[in-house]
Amino acid sequence: MEAGSAGTMRRRLLAALEVPSILAVPVVLVACAANGVQAAAGLTLLVVVLCVGLSLAGYEASRPALRQVMPTATLAGLAAAGRILFAPIPDVKPVSAIAIVAGAALGRREGFMVGALAALVSNFFFGQGAWTPWQMYAWGLVGYLAGVLGGHGLFERRGVLYTYGFVSALMYGAILNGWYVIGYVEPITWPAVVAAYAAGLPWDCLHGAATVGFLAAIWVPWGARIRRVVAKYGL
Repeated sequence: MEAGSAGTMRRRLLAALEVPSILAVPVVLVACAANGVQAAAGLTLLVVVLCVGLSLAGYEASRPALRQVMPTATLAGLAAAGRILFAPIPDVKPVSAIAIVAGAALGRREGFMVGALAALVSNFFFGQGAWTPWQMYAWGLVGYLAGVLGGHGLFERRGVLYTYGFVSALMYGAILNGWYVIGYVEPITWPAVVAAYAAGLPWDCLHGAATVGFLAAIWVPWGARIRRVVAKYGL
């Protein structure tokens, strides 16, 4: 009984920390950049690692059954494989689109898991480094927000779906560009920040356009299959 109570308390605590930990990343990132905090790169990396770790722990604490884990793991594997397959084409990757489909069809936590695990697994091919937790967080956030929006029925309007697909790529780019500024720009000044983001904007827009294209291709067939699996197994 005590073990069960402890498990329940752990799940509640992790659930309560879910949103604050996600919000903490951009807050700390902006605060460090604005105030010129020393060792900002290490501090922000620690916050990102903690956020991703809490998200993974929260998913594990929910004790999903195997039938719930399999769709998430399958979509994460497909996203990782798609990223590797499209490696020759810069910023044309299906990861964001698959994370969005996962979040909308399975839920916000599953969307986060698909985006985060796709980044982790595919980086065994592209190379692991300090950028990996940032990519896990950024793609996880894409899937998480898709779960929130999809849960409110907003993606029933195709225009909202495609708009989010494009904006999600800009959000991903903003997070990764923020990590670049914190880690490599010295001193951090407004002209330097603007230059860094301006240099990445064309690639972020390409990523956004590609995400919209992938969504147009997979939203209906993949979504229908996932919903059938959800209904059949009561996920």
